[in-house]
Amino acid sequence: MKRSELAIFEAEDVRALLDYPSCIAVVREAMKALSSGETRQLLRTMIHMGEGRTFGLMPGALSDRGMFGAKLISVFAEPDNPGVRRHRGVVTLFEPIEGRPVCVADAEEITHIRTAAATAVATEALAREDAKVLLLMGTGGQVHSHLEALPLVRRFERILIWGRVPARIDAVVAAWRDRLPVEAAPDARIAAGEADVICTLTGARQPILLGEWLRPGTHVNLVGSSGPGPVEVDNALVLASRFIADSKASARDAAAEFLVAKAAGLVEDDHIVAEIGEVLLGRVPGRRDAGEITVYKSLGHAVQDLAAAAHIYEAQGARN
Repeated sequence: MKRSELAIFEAEDVRALLDYPSCIAVVREAMKALSSGETRQLLRTMIHMGEGRTFGLMPGALSDRGMFGAKLISVFAEPDNPGVRRHRGVVTLFEPIEGRPVCVADAEEITHIRTAAATAVATEALAREDAKVLLLMGTGGQVHSHLEALPLVRRFERILIWGRVPARIDAVVAAWRDRLPVEAAPDARIAAGEADVICTLTGARQPILLGEWLRPGTHVNLVGSSGPGPVEVDNALVLASRFIADSKASARDAAAEFLVAKAAGLVEDDHIVAEIGEVLLGRVPGRRDAGEITVYKSLGHAVQDLAAAAHIYEAQGARN
């Protein structure tokens, strides 16, 4: 952290202060607070500046008397790596007494960690207790953060890695084989049929996962698509699932898979049965039986980022 009146946390500071168990706990409480009405946030504002180039603003407040601020982020496709997007930006925090800005933190690193933490929270709440096989679809940065987070909430005996480029699959497996039971999954259909938990972590614009491939009792985390347009799964999967979002308002505005199914006349708004915070609070049941297919749609919301930044700020203060 650079020494100044305004605390600045660069990527290495975020990694040092925001460990995965802590972030899972922070995100769990943030989701509960959002669904209970304690926090405040607006829908994200996105400015599109041409193919593969977007600027976003996500403001919010942790409570009426708590920290508040915003995440400002660019989502740019890598010119030499089609389908791979970088999320660069900052999370800013203001203190609630005088309204002073007190913290600026690297948004890309916070996004990596808190996204996987949110998936872990949802998986812990919605996946079967006896889930043993995990399928991660994608070979970008999020596959690594999910490999850090998900084994903290379930004991997976097999972890399958699927991607569209075999060399990248092999690279992920090589990086993790000494720590976890990872293996390459060359065929998406076969892997999906074996999995108890599936995470889609790609920049795919068309479905990479079909509903007909899933066996009863599967839990699916939809993570890769964060706005209208690109979809990672087909309508059949959406229709067959008990569909739960991080934020109902955000999902009705930007959850591509849900919006495509709705436009086709297959579902209405009430197909989003709950926010994950409502499940965590015990207000709405999550998984109702062992054979149900559950879906968690992750869009990410401001209070997750703000809560993570507040944890970093407070952790640094405790060290001083």
